[in-house]
Amino acid sequence: MENTNGNYGAAQIVVLEGLEAVRKRPGMYIGSTSPRGLHHLVWEIVDNAIDEALAGYCDTITVTVHKDQSVTVQDNGRGFPVDIHEKTGLPAVTVALTVLHAGGKFNGEGYKVSGGLHGVGASVVNALSERLEVLVKRNHKLYRQTFARGIATSELEVIGESSETGSTITFLPDKEIFTETIELNFETLQTRLRELAFLNKGIKITLIDERIDRTQVFQYEGGVKSFVDYLNRGKDVLHEEPVYIQGERDTVTVEIALQYNDSYTSNIFSFANNIHTVEGGTHESGFKSALTRILNDYAKRNNILKDSDQNLTGDDVREGLTAIVSVKIREPQFEGQTKTKLGNSEVKGIVESLFGEKLATFLDENPSVAKRIIDKAVTAARAREAARKARELTRRKSALEVSSLPGKLADCSSRDASISELYIVEGDSAGGSAKQGRDRHFQAILPLRGKILNVEKARLDKILSNAEIRAIITALGTGISNDFDITKARYHKCIIMTDADVDGSHIRILLLTFFYRYMRELIDAGYVYIAQPPLYKVTKNKQVHYAYNDTELQRLYEQIGQSGVEVQRYKGLGEMNAEQLWDTTMDPNTRTILQVTLEDAIDADAIFSVLMGDRVEPRREFIEEHAQFVRNLDI
Repeated sequence: MENTNGNYGAAQIVVLEGLEAVRKRPGMYIGSTSPRGLHHLVWEIVDNAIDEALAGYCDTITVTVHKDQSVTVQDNGRGFPVDIHEKTGLPAVTVALTVLHAGGKFNGEGYKVSGGLHGVGASVVNALSERLEVLVKRNHKLYRQTFARGIATSELEVIGESSETGSTITFLPDKEIFTETIELNFETLQTRLRELAFLNKGIKITLIDERIDRTQVFQYEGGVKSFVDYLNRGKDVLHEEPVYIQGERDTVTVEIALQYNDSYTSNIFSFANNIHTVEGGTHESGFKSALTRILNDYAKRNNILKDSDQNLTGDDVREGLTAIVSVKIREPQFEGQTKTKLGNSEVKGIVESLFGEKLATFLDENPSVAKRIIDKAVTAARAREAARKARELTRRKSALEVSSLPGKLADCSSRDASISELYIVEGDSAGGSAKQGRDRHFQAILPLRGKILNVEKARLDKILSNAEIRAIITALGTGISNDFDITKARYHKCIIMTDADVDGSHIRILLLTFFYRYMRELIDAGYVYIAQPPLYKVTKNKQVHYAYNDTELQRLYEQIGQSGVEVQRYKGLGEMNAEQLWDTTMDPNTRTILQVTLEDAIDADAIFSVLMGDRVEPRREFIEEHAQFVRNLDI
């Protein structure tokens, strides 16, 4: 049947040749053209170098960001092959950089273990770069080839001699693709490169940023053991040395390090072939099963658990645990292109048996450490029961029973969560203005009295006995921790609105710590926001302007002049009347709100531990290290 809406035949079928598809739909290959996708270009080239390291041919990688935003990744591996590829008649390095799904990772012969499995890495980077140059040291020669937007602009040529081996790729991200920015973030690069150095012990990774004249070198002989030390640096640990277990079974290499601290949360970070499996997978399941089983067995054998029916749960044995679970596997099966969950069913049994055997041996050989770990788990079990009773107090019978909501909550009339907003406001005075100024249809107000509990230093039963936290949990309706259910969220925007002063910043970080530790999915879903109230009200000739910081105030002076100007600096939200609060901070058409995002869970965890934990020294070191590189730091 012919299409009456227009011609549709063979002539309308577009076939994209070579790397055209990548430039046409870059999001399919790197996720997006946002800063996240931009950094993905660097990871693709670095992963190639790491694969050389995993194969045993490379121990030094250098990443340099140049002043023009181009990036150079250099390694001392074997160097790209330069011989002629039989099927295409082109040098192998040219094929790797211009043909999708071309690489040494498909038949298992080029690389036994690899993070990049799809063979799209180098060619995608080439396609999305304004220019790219590759240098290859191999066969005692130095080879060079250049490209522009994926197309070769020179032949592969010999430009000198070299007694070394390795590859160097320099590329400039294409502004036509990355329209938002081509400026790489130093902290983002630093975090991932540090992570790779931890996961591949002994490898030296250097990050040089010529834009800010800063160099960092990452090299850890302790591997994942050093990783756990790093993550626990802001915490008081129960045993000085992390437990380190390594082994290989059926071509699967397992490396695990764990250490308990006196906190009340657990942090298990799992990796497969250096890829952070954010959603876990079979390797993480095997680790958790073995940990629970072995600690229960030890506790019963040594009469620490006297009741034969009593069992420690997974939550009990993981309280205060920091662990890294890393596996290297020949044919990893990741669920989805994003590679966030390992699916190999055989890996669960391998990790469970190998880790279980070695952990049991460690506990028998270190009874004092074992006793401290078991005692913490037993205390956690008692607190879990107390928390279960406290949790019942916060559970709403149904989303429609308004009577069960906190008394101080001024709820909105809408029952459509997708348009509803909850403002968590500092103080009754600001809460009163917010209640008067809001749009009652979709905006709810929950005023807080004073600072909430610092959840970094409290167990769940104590947290649930705090009235302010109970009010937040009940208002949101999702439950917390293991009971969390995001489908029950009563609002899809939870907006923290505090004063623009030190106390307001502290309340904000306390709330963010609570959301991160016990309602992490709210942040992951993009439901948590920070309001941006103005700092100054500027009046001239009866016209009112607002400035949100000192820079904006100076800019406003330049526009309207300083003569005849009346300036009011708001000490807090309570100084604004309802109309001003609506106009500046709550009106969706004029307000500025910042969405809280989580770029890296490992870094976020470390920062919350350092800034909100008990130990002063790591906090001081953090501030000293970062003070010269950031303008605004909320502590």
